[in-house]
Amino acid sequence: MLWWILAVIAAVGLIAFAKGANAVWGTATLGLIVGIPLAICWPGATWWIVGRAAVVGALIGLAFEILPRIILRGRVS
Repeated sequence: MLWWILAVIAAVGLIAFAKGANAVWGTATLGLIVGIPLAICWPGATWWIVGRAAVVGALIGLAFEILPRIILRGRVS
């Protein structure tokens, strides 16, 4: 259940940052690049590994995009 919640958050982040190059799409792509060889080479691995790697990548990218905005907003006030 937790992975579905994280996947929804990642999907919302991907949709929110759909325009232009940004960290969300870049790290989600990096997650796919790492996840696909893991799923192929790791004995007994399922393809859920690829999805989880993409979700984790998108969430890391979302943090890279949002945290600086939050920090800068706190300094201006």
